[in-house]
Amino acid sequence: MTAPSPAPTAASTSRAYPSLRAAWIPMLALCLAFFVEMVDNTLMSIALPTIARDLGGGTTALQWVSGAYSLTFGGLLLTAGSMADRLGRRRVLLVGLAVFGLLSLLVALVSSMGELIALRAALGIAAAAMAPITNSLVFRLFDSDAVRARAITVMMIVGMSGFILGPLVGGTLLAHVSWEWLLLINAPIALAAWIGVRLGVPADRREDLTRDRLDLPGSALSIVAIGAACYALTSGVENGWTSWVTIGCVALAVAGIWGFIAHERRTPAPMLDLALFTNRTVRGAALAQIGTSIAMAGVMFGLILHFQYAYGWSPVKAGLANLPLILTMLAASPVSEALVRRLGHRGACLVGAACLVVSLAGLAWGVGHGYLVIAVCMVIMTVGLRTVMTTCAVALIGEMPAHRTSIGAALNDTAQEVGTSVGTAVVGTLIAVLVTTTLPAETWDRALVERFFSGEGITYAVLAVAVGAITVWGALTLTSSRETDEHPA
Repeated sequence: MTAPSPAPTAASTSRAYPSLRAAWIPMLALCLAFFVEMVDNTLMSIALPTIARDLGGGTTALQWVSGAYSLTFGGLLLTAGSMADRLGRRRVLLVGLAVFGLLSLLVALVSSMGELIALRAALGIAAAAMAPITNSLVFRLFDSDAVRARAITVMMIVGMSGFILGPLVGGTLLAHVSWEWLLLINAPIALAAWIGVRLGVPADRREDLTRDRLDLPGSALSIVAIGAACYALTSGVENGWTSWVTIGCVALAVAGIWGFIAHERRTPAPMLDLALFTNRTVRGAALAQIGTSIAMAGVMFGLILHFQYAYGWSPVKAGLANLPLILTMLAASPVSEALVRRLGHRGACLVGAACLVVSLAGLAWGVGHGYLVIAVCMVIMTVGLRTVMTTCAVALIGEMPAHRTSIGAALNDTAQEVGTSVGTAVVGTLIAVLVTTTLPAETWDRALVERFFSGEGITYAVLAVAVGAITVWGALTLTSSRETDEHPA
C-alpha cells in the first residue's frame, strides 16, 4: 500500500477541510481512484480460464495477462512519483485517470492474447501515474492530525479491499457479462474520480514543486531490469533454461541492475537515492514487502486456477471462495496494531512472517484435502499479510528524511509490485513445468487434477521457503518501535 507524503503546512495548501464529512467529494474521488487502480491488480485473475478459452493461450500467456499490469505498474511508480513532484500531483493524477479510463475502453477491440497483454501493460503505466499520488493528496486535504489519521485509515482499507475484492467482483460480473466488461467498467469509475478530483482537490502551488529534472535513464534501466528478470522465468519454460533467449534475458536483467545502480550513484538528480538503502530499516522494510507480495500474488494466481480448473467451479463461486481473504483483511487491523504495540515493529513483522510461512506450508499439504483447509490457510496468511504490509510501510516512511517521503511512498509501492510480478511469474512458471503449459478447455480428468495438486503443493512449498527467508531477513532489520501511525505528530 502506498504510504502518503507528509502534509504541507496550512499556508502551502489552498484549501483545508475540517472533517472527513466536509471533504466527502475529494475523499470519494480519491478513494475511487485508489480502488480502481488496486482492484485492477487482481480483477482479471478470476477471468483467466475464460480468457484462455476465448482467446487461446497457455499458462505462460495467462501469467503475462496478470503480470504485464504489475510489471509496468511497479516499474514506473518511482518515475510517476518523481514526475508528480515536478509537474504537480493533482495534474499528474488527472492525466493518469483520463488515460486509464480511455485505455479501458480499448478492450472492446481486443481479439488476441498478445493484444490483451499489451493493453494490460498500458493500463499499468496509467495506474502508476495514480498510485503514488492518491494517498499523498488525501493527506493534504486536512490540517488536523487526527482527521488525517482517519483519512489514511479509510484509504488503506479501500486499497486493500480493492486488491482482495478483485476476484469476487470479477466473478460476479462474469456470471452476467463477457470478460471484456471487467475492463470496460473502469471507464465510468475513472470519469467519476476525475470529476471529483477536479472539483474538490486543490492544485499544487508552484513553490511546493521541485525543479530537479526527471531521471529518465534511471526509469528506463529499472524497467529493463525488472522486465528481463521476469521474462527469463517464462522463457525458461518456453525455450529451455539453457537457450540463448533465457540466458540473454538473465544477462540483460543483470546488466540493467548494474546500469541502474551505476547511473543512480553518479547522476546529480537520481530517481532513487541509493544512500537511502544504507538505512537498515528502509532496506529491510522494502525487502519484507517484496516477500509478502510474492506470497500474496503467488497464492492468488495459483488458487484461481485451483478453484476453476481443478474444482470446476464457476467464476462467481471461485470469487466467493476468496471471502476468507477479504473478511480477514478487513478484520485484522486490531490484531496487527496490538502486535505492534506489544512487540514493536521487528517482533510484529516476525510474527507476520511466521503466519505467511505456516499458511504456505499448510497450502502445500492442504491443496488436495478440500476447501476448508485452504480457507483456514487463507485466514492465517491474511493476518500475516496485513501485519507485515502495514508495519513495514510505517517503518519505511518513518525512517525517510522529511524531503524524501514521497519517494519513500513510491519505494514502498515499488517493492510490493516487484513482489507481485515475481510471485506471479514464479507460480506460473512452476505450474507450467510441473503440470502443463497448456490449460485444457474441457473438464480436467482425474489424472490431470492429481498432477495439478502435486505441482501446486510443490509450488507452495517453494514459496514457503523463499518468502520465509526474504520476509524474516527484512523483519530482523526493523527496530523495536511501537509506532502505528505512518505520520506521527
